[in-house]
Amino acid sequence: MIRLLSAFAIGLVFGTGILISGMGNPAKVLNFFDVAGTWDPSLAFVMGGALTVAAIGYRIAFRMNSPVLAAEFSLPTKTDLDMKLIGGSAIFGIGWGMSGFCPGGLVPVLGLGLSGPLLTGAAIVAGILVARWITTLGSRPSPAQA
Repeated sequence: MIRLLSAFAIGLVFGTGILISGMGNPAKVLNFFDVAGTWDPSLAFVMGGALTVAAIGYRIAFRMNSPVLAAEFSLPTKTDLDMKLIGGSAIFGIGWGMSGFCPGGLVPVLGLGLSGPLLTGAAIVAGILVARWITTLGSRPSPAQA
């Protein structure tokens, strides 16, 4: 129960930060990408602040013997850049640039019931399902191998 409550509290703080910083407003995000027009550098400051907090958090976490709310750390072991990572990152960036929403900024504004965030959320879910489907196709033996 404590893990669930801590996850809720962390999500609440994150969502509040997204809303206070204006990153739930797609126009503000899209203006960051419009370098030749109405450029708004505030997203860079939000990202810089997030990276600073994450760097401090990782420094503290890596000095600990175990996490506070788990038996052991669960860190990714894969370090190579493959086409799935590069392609997924490119698609993510294109979607973010087109809609003005990344998943972190999307979740706090879903409750407003506006069509833009709902469509973006549906597109993200569809993209995840398509990616999983493609991954399962690649792991199945071909008819010649079966």
